Amino acid sequence: MNAWQLFFRAVAILLAAVVPAAAGHAQEYPTKPVRIIIGFPPGGATDLIARLMAPKYTQIFKQQFIVDNRPGANGVIGSDLAAKAPPDGHTIHLATIGSLVLSPATTKVPYDPLKDFAPISQAVSLQNIFIVHPTLPTRTLKELIALAKKKPGAFNYASSGLASPGHLAGELFKNMAGVDMVHVPYKGGGPALTDLIAGHVEIFVAVISTAMPAVKSGRARALAVTGGKRAAALPEVPTVAESGLKGYEASNWYGMVAPAGTPQSIIDRLHNETAAILNMPDVRKVLLDSGIDALSSTPQQFAAYIKSETEKWTRVIKAARLEAK
Repeated sequence: MNAWQLFFRAVAILLAAVVPAAAGHAQEYPTKPVRIIIGFPPGGATDLIARLMAPKYTQIFKQQFIVDNRPGANGVIGSDLAAKAPPDGHTIHLATIGSLVLSPATTKVPYDPLKDFAPISQAVSLQNIFIVHPTLPTRTLKELIALAKKKPGAFNYASSGLASPGHLAGELFKNMAGVDMVHVPYKGGGPALTDLIAGHVEIFVAVISTAMPAVKSGRARALAVTGGKRAAALPEVPTVAESGLKGYEASNWYGMVAPAGTPQSIIDRLHNETAAILNMPDVRKVLLDSGIDALSSTPQQFAAYIKSETEKWTRVIKAARLEAK
């Protein structure tokens, strides 16, 4: 056997060892329980979605998927924890536009949203909604604008955190309507809704799924949704644009990511199973009934979308001077 034959034989042996090892990542995964980190407390939309998906993952992967609530700083605490987790697929993160796009555009965060995560799939798109305490004498957004103009600075509006979609939707509303309201940030939608119902804040720019139970029970009144069209779950509630602020639109989305460096074979398998879960009729029905649209994308599509959303919202925030205070 000459030198070239020995060389090619050595290469073949190496390839035979490497290829099965790479494929084995996906076949053996997971080897222990998997954490789904969310950056908000129980009671909000991220918690609803993660707890809806976790048992489906558990059933498919034959290993426990456990929701780990790490609230604070508009999801930044949870995202930072996920970014620094071992990149072995045993920690995944239901991230939000707030922690991946809005907070990094308004303040310094301890991670790079474009480099420190491996996108798996976008998961949902959802609207925010303006709701008020039933004692507030307003039944439409126009009436709220008129009342706020009569009493500048007299009303508080809640959001799920600084630089959250609700915060920016509220600031955009203030600028376009020409009203002065005081922003009150919370650690999540659940605590904010509790305080609205208790009368501690008058207005809440909430994720629609968080607000719906209170709206349907009469504990809160819905005035307008923030998206470009009415929500199927609350078709009687107009959009902000329909309520007099033409051109207003502020939507919301969440997606599944893993720490950067997670093996591509694991990312691909997580993507395939995530897409399958989001297409399950029972999952889609629960989400739709909560005003949430299920959707999925490839890891590459989601990475491109995060980048485009970062560019878009950075321009909007700078132009409108919506920096978090």
